[in-house]
Amino acid sequence: MRNISPGVWFILPTMLLLAALIVYPMLSTAELSVTDANGAFAGMRNFNVAISAPSTRLILFNTAYYVIGSVVFQLLLGILAGILLNQHFAGRSLVRSLMLIPWVVPGIVAAMTWAWMFHTDYGIINYIMTQVGVISEPIGWLTNPNTVMPALIAVNAWKMFPFVAVMVLAGLQSVPEELYEAVRVDGANFWHEIWHIMLPQLRPVLVSITLLLTIWALDGITIIYSITGGGPANRSMIFPIQIYVQAFEYFEFNRAAALSVLYFLFISVIIVLYMRVFAAQEKD
Repeated sequence: MRNISPGVWFILPTMLLLAALIVYPMLSTAELSVTDANGAFAGMRNFNVAISAPSTRLILFNTAYYVIGSVVFQLLLGILAGILLNQHFAGRSLVRSLMLIPWVVPGIVAAMTWAWMFHTDYGIINYIMTQVGVISEPIGWLTNPNTVMPALIAVNAWKMFPFVAVMVLAGLQSVPEELYEAVRVDGANFWHEIWHIMLPQLRPVLVSITLLLTIWALDGITIIYSITGGGPANRSMIFPIQIYVQAFEYFEFNRAAALSVLYFLFISVIIVLYMRVFAAQEKD
C-alpha cells in the first residue's frame, strides 16, 4: 500500500465510476445478446435473427447514407463559414455570434421546428418554393421515401456546421501571417491561399473534427426519431433508432442487445480504419 503512487488514489474514484457506468453496461449487454427472454443461453441465435432480418440491410444502408451525407455537408459548410468568418468585414463579431445559434439550439427544438418547416401542406419551405415557381405543387419532404433522408441530412448539417466553423476559425487564428505574405509576394490570390495555406494548416483540426462528427452522427437519434421516427417504411430508420424500438417498443431486449453489439463492432471497425489511414498519412 505504501508503494502505491498518490496519483492512483486520485484517479481511482473516476475509474470506478467509469467501470460502473460503462464497463458494467457493456458486459450486461453482451450477456443479454447471448441469452433468451428466460435467461437461458441462446448462443448466436439473436445475432442470426438480427442479421437475417429483411430490414437490416436497408437500415445499414440508411445509417451509412445518413452519416456520410451529414459529415460531408457539415465539413463543407463549416469550412466555408470558418474561412469567411476569418476575413475582416463590418459586423464580424455579430455574425460570429449569430452563427452559433443552430449549434446551441436543443436538438428536440430544432427537430420540431424543421418538421413544421418541411410540412407538406403548411410548411414554409413548400410555400416559398411554390411562390417563386421552383415547384408547381407541394413536396412531401418527410413522407416521400426519396426525399426524407436528404431532408434529415440537411437538418443535421444545419445543426452541426457551426461547430466545424468554430474549430476551423480557431485553427485559422493560429496560422502565421508570414505564410500569407509569402504567397502574396509570389502572386497568389485568395483561392491559392485557401488551397495551399489554410487547408494544409487545418489538416490536423479537420481530422479530429471528422472523427467527432462521424461518432456523433453514428450515435444520432434525436433529429430522426423526433421528425420521422424512422419512417416512411423504414426509409429513415438507422441503427440507434432500431435498437431503441426493438428494446423499448417491442420489448425484445435480447435482440436489441445483439444489435447493439453488432453496431458497437461496426463503429469500432470504422474508427480503427480511420485512425490507421490517418496514421499512415502522417508517416508519409
